[in-house]
Amino acid sequence: MGECRMPDATEIALITSAVPAALTFLLQRAEHLISSRGADPEEQVTVPDNLTGTLQLPLQPDQDRLRDSRRDIEVLLDALVDHAVPHVPPTPGMLRNMGRLRHVLEDVYGQHLTFDGEDRPASGPFVHQKATTLNGKATGMNADEITGNSRVVQDIGTVGSDAEMTGMKSRRIGS
Repeated sequence: MGECRMPDATEIALITSAVPAALTFLLQRAEHLISSRGADPEEQVTVPDNLTGTLQLPLQPDQDRLRDSRRDIEVLLDALVDHAVPHVPPTPGMLRNMGRLRHVLEDVYGQHLTFDGEDRPASGPFVHQKATTLNGKATGMNADEITGNSRVVQDIGTVGSDAEMTGMKSRRIGS
């Protein structure tokens, strides 16, 4: 098992100061997803100042992952909605549930949601493809333009002689 490192006082202050905006942002995404328009792309998203990296907008939920995660989103939303009160210090349980909600939202949107003071990949789109054998074609990201932070991880055990694997494909990558 990996070494568990306790955050220092500065990291705790950074994380704690980010909690209200982060919680509001996560709750807004969750409320949108469980609403009647949850499957629609979210065009108008107010991104908090403490979100690091660049989200790919509009936020487009993966329909299958949304369907599979809907109940988890509802349960976590119910568990967290009462904590969205300004000036209430975060509890360990609340922080755990925020982390769980973020994980579900990241899976549904295919994007990291990272806030100031966190030691994790910056916000932005990601793809993780995993296969035992690849005999055809696999592309991690294919877009007209890829800007900001994006990440592709491809774990393929055996690649066939005629197989084709592409991490990112775009007419333009970068800002």
